[in-house]
Amino acid sequence: MDKEEVISRIIKKKEFSQLPKKDVEKVLEKFERREIDDEDKVKLSRALLKKIFTSFMGRKIMNPKSKDARWFLLRHVSTKERFDYYSELYERLLEDFKEKEISILDLGSGINGVSYCFFPKNKKINYVGVEAVGQLVNVMNFYFKENKINGIAISKSLFELEEIKKIIKKLKKPRIVFLFKVLDSLEMLKGDYSKEFLKEIVPLADKVVVSFATKSFFKREKFKVNRKWFFDFCRENFHILDNFEFPGENYLVLKKRES
Repeated sequence: MDKEEVISRIIKKKEFSQLPKKDVEKVLEKFERREIDDEDKVKLSRALLKKIFTSFMGRKIMNPKSKDARWFLLRHVSTKERFDYYSELYERLLEDFKEKEISILDLGSGINGVSYCFFPKNKKINYVGVEAVGQLVNVMNFYFKENKINGIAISKSLFELEEIKKIIKKLKKPRIVFLFKVLDSLEMLKGDYSKEFLKEIVPLADKVVVSFATKSFFKREKFKVNRKWFFDFCRENFHILDNFEFPGENYLVLKKRES
């Protein structure tokens, strides 16, 4: 099989059928040079795609349904873990914005857009979620329409950096960008891409919020991950506005360094 045929085989599986081609290509690149047959490339690529994109969500949320926010948020690992802290988290991230209207770009959003109900009620939030898994994009857009929410979800690869920058530039200021538990996945596919990505994104927003998992969700064990390289990079290149932790998740708030 040539490359296009291998990609076609990979995305025949329903859970990967609506992923951006760019992401599938990035995963396949990890195995293309190995001396293995095409079927093994398909199997290995699907396993990595599952690990990055679909392993943390329950199958029940893959199709739009008329359910409340709680129903959806408790069926995705990341949003379930964050559920009890959403109000406090959003209050902390948005409290120093004096403006009543704020644009939020949520990159690698999963179904985080369904947490719209937890945003401070004294703010008008213009929400845009960018998510690779097309089925989750459909869920969010269905939820927004059903609940008359000022939000939209878009299916896009975060490796399409210029396209992401165009989306940010179109948003009304002030702008805040969320990258919740996203950068580790980018690093799995392209080393140091998070550095390149942040250097381009941070100057376009008033704040960029990066988060990392601090515990395994299923075993609830602390991760033994050395992120010194990342924090050193952020100190050297940006102004760190805040660094705090809620159970299971560490948040770092970045801003363009003033010249």
